[in-house]
Amino acid sequence: MIHTIPFAIYAVPLLVAMGLGMALGVERFIAGKSAGMRTYALIALGSALFVIISQMVANTNPSFTYDPLRIAAQVVAAAGFLGVAAIFHKDNQVSGVTTASGLWVASGIGMACGFGLYQIALFVTILSLVIFIFLWFIEKGIRGLRKKNPVDTIHISE
Repeated sequence: MIHTIPFAIYAVPLLVAMGLGMALGVERFIAGKSAGMRTYALIALGSALFVIISQMVANTNPSFTYDPLRIAAQVVAAAGFLGVAAIFHKDNQVSGVTTASGLWVASGIGMACGFGLYQIALFVTILSLVIFIFLWFIEKGIRGLRKKNPVDTIHISE
């Protein structure tokens, strides 16, 4: 039987996970991507929930040898599965890889919150936003340079 624990013990990590997931989703929504605030918030929230449940079950009976990291490993696999659904291939172009990667990271952020590792969750959220926002500008600049100076083939004179 699982013992009743105070609401705040599990509410705080769930709320933090949801908030950090939403922060990533805001950027994706502004960028016009298919996965936005709700998707990222749900991925982070669900990941935190599974971690909390696994810890609660593991702590229910000290004689019960259950490893909560086994559930965490399955959360990683499930996040990868969801991410694959975001990847599309059309006309020799692949899209959605950044969204898939972001969903996977959002899952990790949620897991960190579920384990109570708020500092690393916040830091990874900030790093992810740097990747989503600032690296987009750098890639856009590089694409502009490539269009001005295309290097399709290299000619070697004999």
